[in-house]
Amino acid sequence: MIRLDNIAKQHGRQILFLEASAVVHRGEHVGLVGPNGAGKSTIFRLVTKEEEPDEGQVSVDRGVTIGYFSQDVGEMSGKTVVAETMDGAGPVSSVAAELRQLEHDLADPDKADRMEKILERFGEVQARFEELGGYGLEARAREILAGLGFAQEVMDGDVGALSGGWKMRVALARILLMKPDAMLLDEPSNHLDIESMIWLETFLKGYGGAILMTSHDREFMNRICTKIIEIDSGELTMYSGNYDFYVQQRALADVHAAAQYERQQAMLKKEIAFIERFKARASHAAQVQSRIKKLDKIEKVEPPRTRKIMEFDFRSPPRSGEDVARLEHIHKAYGSKVIYDDFDFLVRRQERWCVMGVNGAGKSTLLKLIAGASDPDDGAVAVGGSVKLGYFAQHAMDVLDAKSTIWEMLTDRFPQASIGSMKTLAGCFGFSGDDIEKTVRVLSGGEKARLVLAMMLFDPPNFLVLDEPTNHLDIATKEMLIKALRGFEGTMLFVSHDRHFLAELSNRVLELTPQGAHVYGGGYTEYVARTGQEAPGLRA
Repeated sequence: MIRLDNIAKQHGRQILFLEASAVVHRGEHVGLVGPNGAGKSTIFRLVTKEEEPDEGQVSVDRGVTIGYFSQDVGEMSGKTVVAETMDGAGPVSSVAAELRQLEHDLADPDKADRMEKILERFGEVQARFEELGGYGLEARAREILAGLGFAQEVMDGDVGALSGGWKMRVALARILLMKPDAMLLDEPSNHLDIESMIWLETFLKGYGGAILMTSHDREFMNRICTKIIEIDSGELTMYSGNYDFYVQQRALADVHAAAQYERQQAMLKKEIAFIERFKARASHAAQVQSRIKKLDKIEKVEPPRTRKIMEFDFRSPPRSGEDVARLEHIHKAYGSKVIYDDFDFLVRRQERWCVMGVNGAGKSTLLKLIAGASDPDDGAVAVGGSVKLGYFAQHAMDVLDAKSTIWEMLTDRFPQASIGSMKTLAGCFGFSGDDIEKTVRVLSGGEKARLVLAMMLFDPPNFLVLDEPTNHLDIATKEMLIKALRGFEGTMLFVSHDRHFLAELSNRVLELTPQGAHVYGGGYTEYVARTGQEAPGLRA
């Protein structure tokens, strides 16, 4: 269906692909993986003909329709959310637009002299609209929007009033409603809460067309993809199986490649030693020449590529008291919406609480109350003795100095730290090479979040309060963060929609529901096993 044959592509001095080939067959669900900057988004642009390869060919079978979801959603305004979604539904959307115009013409007295022709055309367009399933289009659009978290009243509101993240969901809904033969999905799980992500997983797993997708969510990739294409050093390598299987196979391939290289190097060393030892002896001349010819004919095994995996080790934080945070008889409301009413909660040392709940349940509000970023309307919030609290939230990025570079932010914050430790810290959070000279002003939201996390965790508090810390982190950075936090000796309270992060790090679950708060001993994995839910109100 989609073929890349011996393609080469270069951006400036960076070579992205060199004699790279891959194929996506009908109905395959394929994950595209590789480090940031490897060329994943370029693959999408090559398939959609937004870019052309420098060499080789990218081909799509005749008649195949493609829907492309990217992070650049463009302008959206002047229509309702549901109308904007329906406008992306392929041929049926243009037929619907003509039908609406004809309905308007039929009601226009100035066009009475053309009424017969308008009626005739109206009948033709109406028949075509029905043939394309147009009358069920709005119902399907609303179903998809609901799955992606839109309330009915929002669907009928102006799409221009939405935030950037919600406009992303509208752009995704357009592609899902279109039902093309192949979907190209560039980070579709960004900006989705856990409930919407689970709905999208179910939708995509049941989708009969081909999918080529990227995602920073490991579990999302595992459940949807049955094949992985890896971009590595300009090459495309295909693996059958989901993301976890790819990781296992990749590790085995690395071990095999290293062993093969070492075996050949040992053989070459032995042969060269023989040649050097006997090249001056006439009695061994024939043997020496034979071995020289043998070495010339050997196809040399390339040394295995080294994959630099950054690791970050926490310093030990100071020990806190046993009671880290206590909330008693908390009442909190926003206008007429009551979030907490007579709410009690206790966090004890070395507990790792993940907070679950649908949008509006009060997850972020709880974190703000404990961090002192918001005050209760009634009741008391107390942070325990010797507690050093670190709070990560979206507004934390606002305190960064826009004029400073990444390197200046780190070295100003930690003037006593060595240059080596600062470079390691920057590298762990995705800032290597010239990246450290970027000014904060030009950083993306995700880059700013990584910088704030780096500064918070280098000199760690003993109580981490984290609101969606994994947003915009790629899989490698998330794995580094998870590994580091596993060894963290302090206390954690966090909200995340990343199920791998939840499962690896939580040992307590607080579930917020309209019926009240529920506490579960054990972490997220035990919560899922006990409730049959991966998120409140959803079945696993």
